[in-house]
Amino acid sequence: MTAVAKLRVNITMSLDGYVAGPEQSLEDPLGKGGEALHTWMVVTRSFREQHASGEGGTTGLDDERAAAWNENVGAGIMGRNMFGPVRGPWGDDEWRGWWGDNPPYHYPVFVLTHHPRPPLEMEGGTTFHFVTDGIEAALERASAAAAGKDVVIGGGASTARQYLRAGLVDELEVHVSPVLLGGGERLFDDIGGGTAGLELVELVASPAVAHYRFARSGA
Repeated sequence: MTAVAKLRVNITMSLDGYVAGPEQSLEDPLGKGGEALHTWMVVTRSFREQHASGEGGTTGLDDERAAAWNENVGAGIMGRNMFGPVRGPWGDDEWRGWWGDNPPYHYPVFVLTHHPRPPLEMEGGTTFHFVTDGIEAALERASAAAAGKDVVIGGGASTARQYLRAGLVDELEVHVSPVLLGGGERLFDDIGGGTAGLELVELVASPAVAHYRFARSGA
């Protein structure tokens, strides 16, 4: 397998362990109540700059953590549910993601799916590649595309769990928001011993969120 600097998971979780609420839909991309998870992030200056959603925004600790998401990142991996609500064969849906013509990634993103689809080139340097032969194949391709930089997994829960369960994650950053969702997608269900070797190396918090960073020894 092509060497990768680090494989990182970076994800926000509710106080009761969910990274998305139930019933994902076009109206609720993160499930019912899921948008509240990211309140801490969307008000930061870094988020607003990255998503071209306006000037201003807060600075300080949370802004620093939001900015760090894309530091030294050369490629990304995500699950099909994170890419969109479409199920089954892609057909003629023409779904191009939640983010408009210029997604905020600006690097290649490899989408895990059971259904083939040609690469989707977007504005701003983002190209979505659809991978049908599993998590290791996606990591192999993402590592090659990253060209020595890190590969980051932003979600969804199932994708993060698969890589954790396989023991492939070098760094895990979990931002725990003081929100109770009561249902949805859990991050730490059914991962076996996949977190063995991941040690807490940093814990910082603001009134809005607690930032936990775990790293594998030697990573």
